[in-house]
Amino acid sequence: MPDTPDREPSSAELNTDVAHSARVYDYLLGGKDHYAADRAAAEEVVKVAPYMRTSVRASRNFMVRVARYLAAERGIRQYLDIGTGLPTSPNLHEIVQAVDPTSRVIYVDNDPIVLVHARALLTSTPEGRSRYIEADVGDPDAILASPEVDETLNLKEPVALCLIAVLHFIHDEDQARGIVEQLMEPLAPGSFLALSTIASDSAPQQVRAAVAKYNSRGINSKARPKADIEKLFGNLEMVEPGVVPVHHWHPDAEARAIDDSQVSMYGGVALKR
Repeated sequence: MPDTPDREPSSAELNTDVAHSARVYDYLLGGKDHYAADRAAAEEVVKVAPYMRTSVRASRNFMVRVARYLAAERGIRQYLDIGTGLPTSPNLHEIVQAVDPTSRVIYVDNDPIVLVHARALLTSTPEGRSRYIEADVGDPDAILASPEVDETLNLKEPVALCLIAVLHFIHDEDQARGIVEQLMEPLAPGSFLALSTIASDSAPQQVRAAVAKYNSRGINSKARPKADIEKLFGNLEMVEPGVVPVHHWHPDAEARAIDDSQVSMYGGVALKR
């Protein structure tokens, strides 16, 4: 059953004169929910990192494959998706509810533009549920203590925690690992962590230049080496093939056609025993 966000953001929150990460991402994906500042920022990044559109699409497709894998092959029926971004079909709930209509999904984001479009994320099947929380990945306690989590998810049963393309906004390594640990701690054995973030391993000069452009526009990001991304998974049991460029994770035909030099996002999936 769908749930409606409690409020619309104010015009002050929706500052369209400043580039916003969700809208820049939407523009790079070929979406329509962006403004001049977002397009200008995205084009500046593309100038120094021409692969960026391909990398963003590869990251989105990674989410699709991960969701389908967790629903169809691992039987996960509950999802906590933090850093949701703007609705882009297929959304996570559409993927997992196509496998099992009873699946339940909570989306979490702190981007005001996402709140405007959140109703598109709430078109759940009658048998399942889809809810949206306005909250920050940097405050795991607030997320876990929210009434939406209490009413929608049964933490005594496995949950998939999805942190797709969000942790590069957390610069401090201890904080990033702490966020993952806090969010995974109350989840039942059999739960999964799906995570992706910007990696510095492929085309490092272009990645550094792209991150610098984002930062100059106020979109504070950080690229990590693969070894640091692996540490984010802590003691969880990695699903093969481990942490890899996102188009290498259980690739489909579209992913196999992508050249490694075109992707700067690494990701993986891990099981909590």
